[in-house]
Amino acid sequence: MKAASKPKGLVLSGGQSRRMGRDKALLKQDGMSQLRRAVKLLREHLDEVFVSVRAEQSGETERARFPQIVDRYSGLGPVAGILSAMDFDESAAWLVVACDLPKLDANTIHYLLQHRATSQPFTAYKSSVDGLPEPLCTIYEASSRGIIDNFVTQGMHCPRKMLICSDTLLLDQPNPQALDNVNTPDDLLRTTAGLAS
Repeated sequence: MKAASKPKGLVLSGGQSRRMGRDKALLKQDGMSQLRRAVKLLREHLDEVFVSVRAEQSGETERARFPQIVDRYSGLGPVAGILSAMDFDESAAWLVVACDLPKLDANTIHYLLQHRATSQPFTAYKSSVDGLPEPLCTIYEASSRGIIDNFVTQGMHCPRKMLICSDTLLLDQPNPQALDNVNTPDDLLRTTAGLAS
């Protein structure tokens, strides 16, 4: 049987960072932006990695360093970036990560790829907090496009709910803190302290 081709990588950076009050993609960690760090991690495992942006972000200096996929949809949150990537290459699977995961590590990416189930539309991690799917470090197979479109048509825009209501392979995280995200200044302080310790 032919081996499945590698997914393409997508780093979601199109959020408006309202709760943080500044662009989360540009927050620095060890002298490197969160965005650049996420792209670097994916490039260690994948041949092609893109950054998801809103149209008005495409000329921003840090985002402009990387191949971009500009959102073709509005009002859908992270799903806008995922669908736009699927429009860009409808035959590809996409490993999608958020740009605001400061503890994401190479082993978490590797483990997800090693345990990918191409027969299921989604391969995702369980949250180490509540056991629910973590949609922003997930492999979206090309076959998931119709499923996502149906949910959007029904008015569902939450990728986590989509995974809950689908045939999703859920994995335990090898590093339980890897998918802790940073949404507020308080989150940033706690995470920075944890990384320094």
